[in-house]
Amino acid sequence: MPDRAFIKPALTKALGTMSRLSEAVPPHAWFGVSAVFHYLGPAFAVLLFPLIGVLGVAWFRIASAALIFAPITKPWRTFKKSTPRECLLFLALGGCLAVMNSSFYLALDRLPISLVSAIEFVGTIGIALWGLRTGRNYFAFAFAIVGVALVIDVPSLLAAEGPDLTSDLLGLFWAVLNGSLFVLYIVLGHKISEGGASGGVERLGAAMTAAFIFVMPIGFLQALDAFGVPLLVLAGIGVGICSSVVPYVCDQLAMARLPRASFAILLTLLPATATIIGVIVLRQIPSAIDVLGVALVMIGVGVHKPAPMPAPTSAQEDGA
Repeated sequence: MPDRAFIKPALTKALGTMSRLSEAVPPHAWFGVSAVFHYLGPAFAVLLFPLIGVLGVAWFRIASAALIFAPITKPWRTFKKSTPRECLLFLALGGCLAVMNSSFYLALDRLPISLVSAIEFVGTIGIALWGLRTGRNYFAFAFAIVGVALVIDVPSLLAAEGPDLTSDLLGLFWAVLNGSLFVLYIVLGHKISEGGASGGVERLGAAMTAAFIFVMPIGFLQALDAFGVPLLVLAGIGVGICSSVVPYVCDQLAMARLPRASFAILLTLLPATATIIGVIVLRQIPSAIDVLGVALVMIGVGVHKPAPMPAPTSAQEDGA
């Protein structure tokens, strides 16, 4: 009882501060911060791949984020007070985050960050086309497909042989898987943000705990090798903060106040952000064709119109 008496007011105060902060800053600014860190953290992660291993870095990303969220959001309390349907939503988002982050890093290990980013958004536009079959969305999807084809450099891919071809195809597989799960992340992220900024962050903490459980068998053994080097551990934690804590929290603060259509338009910035960060951090200099391909993807993202979200039921409103 004493524990609850002291902890619950502290949690309420922290989440109340989060809501006030969300209202004080324009949602577009929150998205801008997310857009930078969405690829800045992964770019730093690429530099750690040779030292920790791809899946080891993925483990550090999720584990550090889960540990940072836990004292603030009290995920065990969130699970306890939630309905079975809400708990299933947290588990689904957690599993999505674990596999999405792992496949994202596996793709980055073989492909430029600009290409992996471009592929992420084909699925986003494809889902919009599935839900809203308009000429505008067909046009957007065609632009995105052509743009990705240019960045992939299909003629060079067809001419590749042996290990190079295998590496490229495997990288493309992981990139497509990551892009598919990125769509699911946006859908589920909007779902958990329906209760407002503070509620969304609290639920995100529960989902991140679930992601930590899911990622344990995926990357823990690789990450274990880094525990003997404190500097590597700190670097892994830094990747987690840059990659998951900052962008995911900012996404929730933006999603809580932006309509889904507005959020989808802002996603236009991400392919450009990925390309710029790839140049600055990873020295991945794009060719003129690459720049054209990324621009076409950005046009596709900007032009597409997402399908309207179903109106919440009275039960959902009561639970928010």
